[in-house]
Amino acid sequence: MDPIAQFKEGAKQGWSIFAPLEMITGSVAPRLVKYAGVERGREVLDVGCGTGVVALTAARFGAKVTGVDLTPELLVRARENGAIMGLDIAWQEGDAEALPFADAKFDIVVSQFGHMFAPRPEIAVKEMLRVLKPGGTIAFSTWPPELMVGRMFAVTGKYAPPPPPGVSPPQQWGDPSIVRERLGGAIKDLCFARDAMVFQILSVPHYRAFMESNVGPIAKLVQSLHADQQKLAAFRREIDDLASLYFEDNLLRQDFLLSRAVKA
Repeated sequence: MDPIAQFKEGAKQGWSIFAPLEMITGSVAPRLVKYAGVERGREVLDVGCGTGVVALTAARFGAKVTGVDLTPELLVRARENGAIMGLDIAWQEGDAEALPFADAKFDIVVSQFGHMFAPRPEIAVKEMLRVLKPGGTIAFSTWPPELMVGRMFAVTGKYAPPPPPGVSPPQQWGDPSIVRERLGGAIKDLCFARDAMVFQILSVPHYRAFMESNVGPIAKLVQSLHADQQKLAAFRREIDDLASLYFEDNLLRQDFLLSRAVKA
């Protein structure tokens, strides 16, 4: 298996435990749906849909929605969520770098903290724009590198094995200048906004323990560090020190970037 394929297989397995975070990510899903201009009757694709929080929110707005994700376990949960809500969504397993859809199929393409984990941004962008109709909207939520989650990615990267050549750090998608460069001349009317996702948690150590149990890359890293308890302790101290900067009154603030553009 080539290094990129192996990287994706690891991601598919790692993110399979993410479902408990849907109550947190679901709280900000309406922000992206509204920012993207989702309306009744529009054809919407949710890339990296996970357990379906954005896709189901868009469907509740009356859109005709398709959700695609690399991880089958998350799609099982997405289907369960759809059944509970009585909403008809087309769920499909697929890769953001090889979307299984025809050219110019969708009016709107969205991604909430999903496409940013595709290893090669230039390919993911090309695919998302390929399936978007001319004049359609692309919109996504990502983590700025200088704030809580982006900085957590950087800390994790210090302790984890290096990714294969050509794999870009996901937090780069939170930099407006990089977003502008990656979308390039294929779009117009690019704009940005900021918002925050509030994580209700009893303490900073509770937050770290929750992330170690439910966020694939962190869970995998912690498992690998058990052989070196000193290094594991150092990693946990860094995560706690970082999280404490954003923790107050049993709430942990995680700011994110919203990006939106129109396909030229």
